[in-house]
Amino acid sequence: RRQRTVFFSLSRSLNSFAVTMLSVLRKRAADSLLRAYSTRASQIVFGEDGKILPHGSDAVRDLMTSDASAKDNCNYTIELNERQACDVELLNVGGFNPLDGFMNEDAYHSVVDKMRLPNGLLFGLPVVLDTNNDAIKPGSKILMTYKGRDIAVMDVESRWTPDKVKETSQCYGSTSLEHPAVQMVAWERGQHYLGGKIHGLGLPERVFPCASPAEVRKMLPSKTDVVAFQCRNPIHRAHYELFIRSLDAPNVAEDGVVLVHPTCGPTQADDIPGIVRYHTYEVLQKELNNDRVKWAFLPYSMHMAGPREAIQHMLIRKNYGCTHFIIGRDMAGCKSSLTGEDFYGAYDAQNMAMEHAKELGMDTVPSLNVVFTEEKGYITADVAEKEGLAVKKLSGTKFRQMLRGGEDIPEWFAFKSVVQVLRDHQKNAQ
Repeated sequence: RRQRTVFFSLSRSLNSFAVTMLSVLRKRAADSLLRAYSTRASQIVFGEDGKILPHGSDAVRDLMTSDASAKDNCNYTIELNERQACDVELLNVGGFNPLDGFMNEDAYHSVVDKMRLPNGLLFGLPVVLDTNNDAIKPGSKILMTYKGRDIAVMDVESRWTPDKVKETSQCYGSTSLEHPAVQMVAWERGQHYLGGKIHGLGLPERVFPCASPAEVRKMLPSKTDVVAFQCRNPIHRAHYELFIRSLDAPNVAEDGVVLVHPTCGPTQADDIPGIVRYHTYEVLQKELNNDRVKWAFLPYSMHMAGPREAIQHMLIRKNYGCTHFIIGRDMAGCKSSLTGEDFYGAYDAQNMAMEHAKELGMDTVPSLNVVFTEEKGYITADVAEKEGLAVKKLSGTKFRQMLRGGEDIPEWFAFKSVVQVLRDHQKNAQ
């Protein structure tokens, strides 16, 4: 954007045919870049509060109730696991807007088969409550608790035994138990699914705060672009370069901000625990101290579903007030637990997101492939290759080995403050 301004200014001042032609070519290149690396929605619709309208409605649907009698006459009590508690919390606060509870059987089948609710609205993955209790039936009323705390009441409207093979094939593109989400559906979820409206009674008590969509929207600027950055690991230098450079993307307003919105719910077994990740985000937020970088945390249980999860993340972030979403290479991807091979192509999630961005009323900002070079620091990989620069690399495996061994971590790879948090937690765990 700034370069275009310079070119046009030179054209006017020098009145040079050559410079004019260069200006035209530069504009064409920028337009081509915009078409290739961003999908500008036809219109981002803002509500009366100056924030983007949530997914599928004019306002975020908050399911919390102050009615003390809401839990009267409950037939059953279910103690939620961490994954289920994340789903209920997002339903309670409107993160899964416009859902008013767990999907009924017709909605479940529609999302599995078509990636859409029965009314045609896009929805990436089904949101259901699972159980092994054969006695719970339509008409039952369930009190849901988490760690002994009342979280919600559910009016059961439907119960069914899902075809889990079909579900995993459609949603994850695989039925292999080498896929972590297939394992979750096959081994962790109960044999029955339940659907029905819920009434929120409270939120899980967490060691890290998860602001609701309403709370996040209040802290965001009005009538401008908000770029969401999703991550599930500590933020290192390359991650920082990705989200800070997104503010210079050609389809992002000059006064736009980025919302760093990590998932702090359960992820993969070998990922760093949520509380540790939260502490790394805390220290980095203080270190960066940048008004154009906002922070919040999402109580979401990752499926590692690749393309479909990209859609799920986008609609959730739209509910939190984001207009744009950064799509990384192999976003929400995973590898076979046996062979280490990727289940999805590197750009499958990007392609899915770009294909549906206009319908979602959002924009995408595909993440740049940035590398660190000895000569110029962080630049894009194509420039480094073109100029023959010396690229420095450090794998995640090597980083963890160095961390465990107490070796110095190069500052081009990781922030000192983040490394210190990881070391402190490592010592406490011993």
